[in-house]
Amino acid sequence: MVTLDDLFPFDTELGYLGILIISFVASLIPFIPIPYFPLLITASFNSNFNPHLIALVSASGIVAAKTIIFFASYYGRKILSDQTKHRMRPLQKLVSRYGWFGAFIAALTPIPDDIVYIPLGLAKYNPWKFATATFAGKILMNEAIVWSSIFLGRPFVERILGETTDPTWLIVGAIASIAVVGVIIYYSLKIDWARIIGRWFPWALENGDNNNNDDDNDNNSKDDDEKKEES
Repeated sequence: MVTLDDLFPFDTELGYLGILIISFVASLIPFIPIPYFPLLITASFNSNFNPHLIALVSASGIVAAKTIIFFASYYGRKILSDQTKHRMRPLQKLVSRYGWFGAFIAALTPIPDDIVYIPLGLAKYNPWKFATATFAGKILMNEAIVWSSIFLGRPFVERILGETTDPTWLIVGAIASIAVVGVIIYYSLKIDWARIIGRWFPWALENGDNNNNDDDNDNNSKDDDEKKEES
């Protein structure tokens, strides 16, 4: 029978720092669903670890990694054409209102969360709101994993893990995640968001209440200043 030590030989002497680092590294690679939950389960059966601290420390490492991915897409937006940025403005306004809920659900559920995080970055969602939503979702999910493991017991958990950690499914999951994110990014950049969003959220098409941090507005203001100086 497969044991937790076979699936995830975590050295408990690494302590909470080990949980932080492993959670960070496992979450840093986009599209590759490296399972970190065996770490939480292994630590939860060790009396030297506090269940709440396990969830907290792991969530901190995960959020740090996901924030890096978020900022990569956030600043990667600068390479987009002005036309693409203009098409994305309605989407940007929409996620500014509902992005917290989307990031929270992505963090709380086992779906490949990069599917949500990368488009949020491209739409220039507020980084602080992203971090708080992701942290809230991850710590709740971690608490559920830790306490469920303690409640169900080690033998039951080992039996379930032995049936669900087939490497083949991890590879399939990685390929599927890459494909889905690729499709989402492509259509995020090509879709006429004004036409789609305008049907259901007409307020997103209004020119008022623009994001002061939008690089599009910054570029436009610079162009206006240059024209005034020339005149």
